[in-house]
Amino acid sequence: MYTNMKGSTHVLAPSEIALKAIPDDDRVWVPQAPNVFFRPMFLNTLTGQWCNLLKVTRSGILSRHLHPAPVFGMVLKGKWHYFEHDWVAEEGSFVYEPPGEIHTLNVPEDCDEMITFFNISGCMVYLNEENKQIGYEDVFTKIDMCRAHYEKVGLGADYVDQFIR
Repeated sequence: MYTNMKGSTHVLAPSEIALKAIPDDDRVWVPQAPNVFFRPMFLNTLTGQWCNLLKVTRSGILSRHLHPAPVFGMVLKGKWHYFEHDWVAEEGSFVYEPPGEIHTLNVPEDCDEMITFFNISGCMVYLNEENKQIGYEDVFTKIDMCRAHYEKVGLGADYVDQFIR
């Protein structure tokens, strides 16, 4: 369901998606770690693809990880960088992450809030400093996180269904 600027509500058919990217209701943001949240936008269980906004309200290292498939992103607010690269992704930056590359996402101290749109296929593999896998996320773990969170905050576990294709 989508509510436009004039307050009209439109129920989405399964073949369409029309979302206000940054929600008015903070309950839509799913906690992922302390001061780290995601907002699902598209969860494709057939291809393993998901699109979401990542919001971080703290500075420091977020995670060391890799993806087996390419990742595309667009910074909507704030900035961040990877320790493995000399560039900084700032508001308006387009980001491409090649498959298999290990990177460590860091939000600098002078950034109070970062929001980035990510388009991810496959999984996200979390690694320790010795490059050993310590966890993973995929479209199904994302859906499970959403169901639990939305039930807890009163939106209902089926709230996530609008994002699943």
